[in-house]
Amino acid sequence: MARKCFYSFHFKPDNSRASQVRNIGVIEGNQPVSDNDWEAVKKGGDEAIKKWIEAQMKGRPCAVILVGNATANRKWINYEIIKAWDSGLGVVGIHVHGLKDLDGNTAIKGNNPFDYIGFGNTGKKLSAIVRCYDPAGATSKDRYDWISKHLENAVEEAITIRGKN
Repeated sequence: MARKCFYSFHFKPDNSRASQVRNIGVIEGNQPVSDNDWEAVKKGGDEAIKKWIEAQMKGRPCAVILVGNATANRKWINYEIIKAWDSGLGVVGIHVHGLKDLDGNTAIKGNNPFDYIGFGNTGKKLSAIVRCYDPAGATSKDRYDWISKHLENAVEEAITIRGKN
């Protein structure tokens, strides 16, 4: 049975890339929020957004951060990473810049979002512990195939890493 995971990504530039990953089917994700629903959540302010994120993470063992070229160090992405980690979820990053969007375009590789988050009071960054994969391949199809093949194992590894930290 596929694990149920929370997906985090920068909506505007990476929604179509995220949809490709979500549709692979090796893990189950939280339901995508429509633009209208997201606007309603945002109208409630920061507390409403935090409550929505918490509800989406509930009962999920892992957060999968889909990393585009502008994902790192965004307010809500950082919040989701920290919330997931502090709640005991595994956390893993998958770069999606090499997947084509709906217009057939790929993007430049973004920074590792875990480089922007400290690991407790250790002086280390979360990136010293959490993996952020850059799928292999020269084409969008190659990268999609890599994600299809390795996503389930990346999630299991993230859950194991979190259990040890």
